[in-house]
Amino acid sequence: MIIALVQIPMDGPKRPEKEAIAQSLESTRIFHRVKGLRRKYYLNSDAGGGGVYEFETREAAEEWFNEGWADWMEGRFGARPTLTLFDSPVMLDNLAGEVRVNGVPVSAPWGDEG
Repeated sequence: MIIALVQIPMDGPKRPEKEAIAQSLESTRIFHRVKGLRRKYYLNSDAGGGGVYEFETREAAEEWFNEGWADWMEGRFGARPTLTLFDSPVMLDNLAGEVRVNGVPVSAPWGDEG
């Protein structure tokens, strides 16, 4: 699994929550079709916006974040984004009470703690 962190610097105060939600919901029209994208978390802060993306593979992430991607984003937001890709072989899911390694559930190290 690959985690991508996109940060878009923006001047001014943090966007109001209603505005951030409306813009994010509208952009799901684009992102629900991205091949290999499992999840996207939309970010909003005093420093700007962005997203945390979970991709199935590095190839899928690199296909989306292609050579023209940063130019496209700069055109949309008026600021050039930064992108960091992370390998994420281990995932803790507290809601499901499980740990996964490369997508496969494994025995949780705390399993015997009850």
